Amino acid sequence: MNPLLLSTLTTMALKIYLARHGQDEDNAAGILNGHRNQPLTKLGEEQAQSVAAKIQSQQELQFDKIYASPLKRAFKTAEILANGQQQQSVEVMDLLIERDFGVMAGVPTKEIKERCKGNILQTETISYFLSPEGAETFPELLERGNKVIADIQTKHKEGSVLLVTHGDFGKMLYAAYYKLDWMDVLKQFHFGNSEVLLLSEESSPTDAHVFQIQQYNP
Repeated sequence: MNPLLLSTLTTMALKIYLARHGQDEDNAAGILNGHRNQPLTKLGEEQAQSVAAKIQSQQELQFDKIYASPLKRAFKTAEILANGQQQQSVEVMDLLIERDFGVMAGVPTKEIKERCKGNILQTETISYFLSPEGAETFPELLERGNKVIADIQTKHKEGSVLLVTHGDFGKMLYAAYYKLDWMDVLKQFHFGNSEVLLLSEESSPTDAHVFQIQQYNP
């Protein structure tokens, strides 16, 4: 069932909407960002504005609370998505920050395969480095994802909550919610800039995408 239609039918259950930030300057330049704090590009702002317009067109889709990563690319995206919402304030949640990329932060994406040879999970669109020096591992991200899900479910028993986060961590939130293997999730789908997923008891993992842009960075 379409997740937006589903949201109108199951008003009592908690629905967690998960958005990735729009394109930032590192994304556009093909640079691994992690905790680097670059702003959105013009395209990134346009991506977020496009999704905000789609959200506003669905009058029944109102968020009771909006949380964002402390990094400016996610917080700015959250502010744009909050425009037109009854709940327009955005609360920073530190646990929504992107994966710590360790020594790979600031490295061109084209160098991943050489620098992390033998320690990569390759998908159709992305080369995921697994455990370079100083980086969070995906099992560690999954553990952090479980903490976020538990915190949100404790604070919000029903309604709709929006979490604005990042690519790697967003996929681990999805894995944590649906209790899926992290490696399978990395290979399952691409979580592009400004795409939105729905995490809900009434929505299956295969129906999670609400808004999908299918835009890829260098």
